[in-house]
Amino acid sequence: MTRRASPSFIAGLLPWFCALLLCLPSPLLAQTRAWLDRAQVDMGGTVTLNIQTDSDAAPDFAPLRADFVLSGQTRSRQVEWSNGRMQARTLHGIALSPRRSGTLVVPPLQLGTARTPALQLQVSAATPARNDGSAAAFIETEVDDDSPYVQQSVGIVVRLFYAAQLASGTLVLDTPEGASLQVVGQDRTDVREINGRRYNVAERRYLLIPERSGPLRLPGARFDGRTAGSFFEDFFGGGGDGRMRAAAAEQVLQVQAQPANAPQPWLPLHDLRLRYTLAPERARSGEAATLEVEAIAMGATRAQFTELPVPDLGSEAQVFAEPAQYDETFSGGSPRLKITRRYSIVPRAAGTLQVAGIQMRWWDVGSGQVRSSRLPDLSLAVAAARGGSPGAAPPVQALQTDAALPGSDGDGATIALPLPQDGSSVRTWPWTALVVGLLLLWLLTLWWGWRRGRGRPADATAPGATDPAAARPGTAELRRALDTDGLAEVTTLLCAMAGVSRLEQVVTRLDDARQREALLALQRARWAGEGELPAVRRQVREAFRDGPHWSAQAKIAQTDLPPLYPRG
Repeated sequence: MTRRASPSFIAGLLPWFCALLLCLPSPLLAQTRAWLDRAQVDMGGTVTLNIQTDSDAAPDFAPLRADFVLSGQTRSRQVEWSNGRMQARTLHGIALSPRRSGTLVVPPLQLGTARTPALQLQVSAATPARNDGSAAAFIETEVDDDSPYVQQSVGIVVRLFYAAQLASGTLVLDTPEGASLQVVGQDRTDVREINGRRYNVAERRYLLIPERSGPLRLPGARFDGRTAGSFFEDFFGGGGDGRMRAAAAEQVLQVQAQPANAPQPWLPLHDLRLRYTLAPERARSGEAATLEVEAIAMGATRAQFTELPVPDLGSEAQVFAEPAQYDETFSGGSPRLKITRRYSIVPRAAGTLQVAGIQMRWWDVGSGQVRSSRLPDLSLAVAAARGGSPGAAPPVQALQTDAALPGSDGDGATIALPLPQDGSSVRTWPWTALVVGLLLLWLLTLWWGWRRGRGRPADATAPGATDPAAARPGTAELRRALDTDGLAEVTTLLCAMAGVSRLEQVVTRLDDARQREALLALQRARWAGEGELPAVRRQVREAFRDGPHWSAQAKIAQTDLPPLYPRG
């Protein structure tokens, strides 16, 4: 017969059971709790997550990175006596910076066998500081196009204005969903005055490329840093915590889809300009004439831009294209790409060669229309080849050898040999004798020169000594460069003729106003993009037709002799 325990008996054992649990080892009674130091924070602010546990395990903070930026991780150990027993607790702390506004959930974190509860954090949108000189720091964000097309390059400039000296800080612009974002170039610094207050300015440039159409939410840039403070603030404690924060307003871009009538390959740009930087007017049959083209694309990067096309001259000439040279910069708030490519044109016959200007079709993002940029056609006067037209190739006879070469199928190898024009048999011994005779003559010449050198002392002032003035280029070389070379080579040649390193020094040494004006026009065409380069080349060619006209002082300087009366 089974006897059941009465409820009064179980109630009497309950105190003894609780006392037994208190005597168990601490790992079995490990307690873990988590809390935030505040339940609400502004966007751009920081909140601290605290985790206290009796366990020795460390928490895994990886799940927090989806919605927060982590920093300032700490760990402290506390030991205390309670009811005659020693208790050890570990306090973990980490600073969380929200990535977006709204209601965020701090997910549960694992500590060994324990797990923290989920916590909620209310993040309000940051209120941008006014840029009227009243704020200690504020941020400006400049977007070059608020309604871009898909895969269009959008330039973003973020400027941080701060009135105090910084000890440290971070400027962050999160990548929006549905787009790629990357920093372009180096940060720039400046100093500006706003309403009588002096601000230091840090400028950072970004390149944004939308990947799909529709609304694109661009988060506001935010800054979190610490000021350096002054001696009196540090000594008397009047500087506060030294934290400096600033945030910019969020922006929404309306991304447009690729139009149905857009040219392919898809090339959305603000502007595209083509010009000749080297355009020859004359050429010679069988010799290469150099053609150089420059393209400036506003709103494009090297990865987006297609290659400059190669002119098609059919059977009239061969065209060899060199690899293009790229230069990526920022102009204002938009990316700017400069492409330079050279072509070598080899005419096949004398006459007039028409070179059609290259053409590129692109999409104008400003007007929403198809545009076409084209270079003007060129006409080259092709002269006959030097020394007359090339002769016909000698006939070729197939000569069958008696034995097969190693690795062949045994039927013998066929070797092509040129036949003499008179039909005589091939003889190799006269050529061998000629080579041996030339070799003996060369050795005799070396021996004769060695004998003459032994009997003559070295003389640094001999007539054969190098004359620096005689080594300089002449007018003929300048004319040849103006006809075939680029403006960079012409500039280098003029500097060598004047014995200087910069074109500005060449201008000061000239005595002809027409030549000085031509060189100034050349500089403006190269560096400022003013004027057409073929017209500038003709202006320089006409001005220097009979060579440079040096001033009297420049002529004295070019003698490379010390002055008779040195200036004191």
